[in-house]
Amino acid sequence: MGERSRNASQDSGGSTGHLLSLLPHPTPGHLHRSGGRSVMWSLTALLLLVPSGGQAATLEKPVLSLHPPWTTIFKGERVTLRCDGYHPPLLELRPISTLWYLGHLLLPSHKKSIEVQTPGVYRCQTRGAPVSDPIHLSVSNDWLILQVPYAAVFEGEPLVVRCRGWYDKVVYKLHYYHDGKAVRYFHSSANYTVPQARASDSGRYQCSGTMRIPVEGAPMFSAKVAVTVQELFPAPVLRVTGQAEARGGVAVRCDTRLHPQKRDTPLQFAFYKYSRPVRRFDWGAEYTVPEPEVEELESYWCEAATATRSVRKRSPWLQLPGRGAVPDSASTTAPVPQAAALAPGNQPLSFRKPPVSRSAAPVTSVPNITSPGLRFPAGRAPTAGPPACAPPTPWEPSAAAAALKPDVDLLLREMRLLKGLLSRVVLELKEPQAFPEHGDTPGPPTSHLAVSPATQATAVVES
Repeated sequence: MGERSRNASQDSGGSTGHLLSLLPHPTPGHLHRSGGRSVMWSLTALLLLVPSGGQAATLEKPVLSLHPPWTTIFKGERVTLRCDGYHPPLLELRPISTLWYLGHLLLPSHKKSIEVQTPGVYRCQTRGAPVSDPIHLSVSNDWLILQVPYAAVFEGEPLVVRCRGWYDKVVYKLHYYHDGKAVRYFHSSANYTVPQARASDSGRYQCSGTMRIPVEGAPMFSAKVAVTVQELFPAPVLRVTGQAEARGGVAVRCDTRLHPQKRDTPLQFAFYKYSRPVRRFDWGAEYTVPEPEVEELESYWCEAATATRSVRKRSPWLQLPGRGAVPDSASTTAPVPQAAALAPGNQPLSFRKPPVSRSAAPVTSVPNITSPGLRFPAGRAPTAGPPACAPPTPWEPSAAAAALKPDVDLLLREMRLLKGLLSRVVLELKEPQAFPEHGDTPGPPTSHLAVSPATQATAVVES
């Protein structure tokens, strides 16, 4: 028991020592003049700062802001950085200095606000608090710059981008681009605003335009700047929390989580059964399904939205443990139903489309070759088609080929005869002396045609 008390005293002493470093330290002369009142005040402050659990009060990290609120400036311009932190009132007894960082370099200033013109990543820190979130400052020497806000842009908030000419010169024929596509045109300088930003508005932005220096010239383009729209909250999930004992039924909850920087944003929730709302938007995230409708729990879903409905997201269907989810009617690809009804003949009705067979009708013996050009692996029979549809009569190529063979042979012979006749006519027209006449009665001409091997007959063409 005594050892546990000593450990608790040591823990309390460590926390007290940390807080004591934040309080003013009196000098010996001051102690003599004040009669120990400073020590009493310090001990009283420590007792007020240390909660009953023995843990010292922790400070939140400060908030770093930029004025004007643009992360890109022209060379030679200055902007103001301000470090705002939360401090417990008792810690204000001693002035708390502010530390400034440019990258990993500690800046000499300890003021709450500083003016800078050097590009880089800036952070600040107050005594005893964590380091703030960074701000990246860019300095450009171009004629055109695209300026975007330094603070994160969340879903449903306005997104403003600004195309600025060199030292505020007017930009004419102004175009704004999003991921390489023109999204807006202005006759002269103007900001491009998206009233309610969405995740699809993230990407790389750019602007182009002309300036009269001294006369209007060719269009100039700014550098591309990346913009990311942060998610305010993910899509909710509907879960069963338990039985509602007071009124009966089952209690369900629409769960989601806000971004840490927007945890104070109020959300409203609505609940639906199929497409019918059972409770319209309200502040409560829970709903009790009436007892008669408990069997249809999987037909419920919920929706979360901001008070202005600028951001509105729905959940999937309620999924019970160990059971498949109900297909989403809003989705284009619904899962194939697994359950099958029974037909009058006690045959299961499948929701899957039966495979269409392109093979011959099933036979008792399965040969390796069913027809020329169509082969199946040994030991595997061709799949039959649906029993309701009779397969078409297969074509017998062997019988058809036997029936057409005489006609094909006759056609080949006639083509050969025609070729020989044409060759003879061409030869006579070119060289008439190659065929001399022997009197009035010509002799039997010599055939230049080959003998058909099928009929062993010679076709003769007389001149």
